[in-house]
Amino acid sequence: MEVSGELAEAVAEVFSRFAPGGVAVESTAIKANADEYGEVTGPMRVRAYLPVDSQMEESRTRLLESLYYLGTIQPLPTPTFAFIEDQNWMAAWKQHYHPIEVGERILVLPAWAEMPETERIPLRIDPGMAFGTGTHPTTQLSLILLEKYLKAGDTLLDIGCGSGILAIAGRKLGGKASYGVDTDDQSIEIARQTAAGNQVTEDIQFEAGSVAEITGGVFPVTQARVVVANILSHILIRLLDDGMGELVAPGGVLLLSGILEEKLTEMLSALEKHQLEVIEQMMIEDWVGLAVRRAELI
Repeated sequence: MEVSGELAEAVAEVFSRFAPGGVAVESTAIKANADEYGEVTGPMRVRAYLPVDSQMEESRTRLLESLYYLGTIQPLPTPTFAFIEDQNWMAAWKQHYHPIEVGERILVLPAWAEMPETERIPLRIDPGMAFGTGTHPTTQLSLILLEKYLKAGDTLLDIGCGSGILAIAGRKLGGKASYGVDTDDQSIEIARQTAAGNQVTEDIQFEAGSVAEITGGVFPVTQARVVVANILSHILIRLLDDGMGELVAPGGVLLLSGILEEKLTEMLSALEKHQLEVIEQMMIEDWVGLAVRRAELI
């Protein structure tokens, strides 16, 4: 993440809360002087190293939340994430990532794992840059809500699709079609690969974009009976202002996750502003998931 020299220390302090492996601050350019000493110019690059383990998604989510609050004081660029592989990287991931039963019908399991004897619906996920490996409470809340509210033959819109796990779950749970958008181009590629790995390639589509691209016609549909968004709460509020509620077809439901309990009051106020009412609230640890509908349709 590149920031001004003024902000580098503050950003490094935030990174250090979540990176036991340390934080590095580098200059992006050095101006040569007549003497032997160079002069640092341009922005500073701040890097942190998060371990690939069962807490990775939780750490990344908390890190993004902390950077958001720092950015309310002075604007910050969006951080980027990349896996740094070493010889033992995959072995370490396999040690920490095991099949996870979610809800009544879903089993999230690593792509390399053998399918156990179970009637549950398998969702195979490989570790990647995108959010959504099934280990984080926000993803699990989304899957539980999908399992409950998605009906056979429904169309699903996934806003901020990440790994594509929710859109894929929609198809495996009996949905007619799933469409996902994300502002990260690499997430789109990962989502397409994940769909192929789950042998779900028909009636599923991922494209770069957000609410505006859906209303603009990037997909064959501009509304769906089920719309899901698993994103941090301040982004959910912004998406509501962008018209996310209008993507829900009459009689449909909007499923929201990524909301910290301490941000719930703010989220509820935003829903009320857009005439959306909560029909169900769930919690895992300190994360909240909501099912909402238009007030006039309840």
